[in-house]
Amino acid sequence: MNKYVTKGVCSKAINFEINEGTVTSVEFVGGCAGNTLGIAKLTEGMKVADVIEKLKGVKCGSKGTSCPDQLATALEEYCACHNK
Repeated sequence: MNKYVTKGVCSKAINFEINEGTVTSVEFVGGCAGNTLGIAKLTEGMKVADVIEKLKGVKCGSKGTSCPDQLATALEEYCACHNK
């Protein structure tokens, strides 16, 4: 399980698993339960690149980021570390 500590959002962290380029599990720690659970369920089974493409840049109100955007950032960092 990979853990990403979020920045600028209500959730505190995101736990996720990747298998052969596909998101297999996502769990937000904190945040708006319905929204984060929905994001987790929708992204499970998707290719990492597709999740990043769809969620990168999504904002929450006047914040410069959101829980979906933070998931995209977490996946980008994961890819940067594991695709060397």
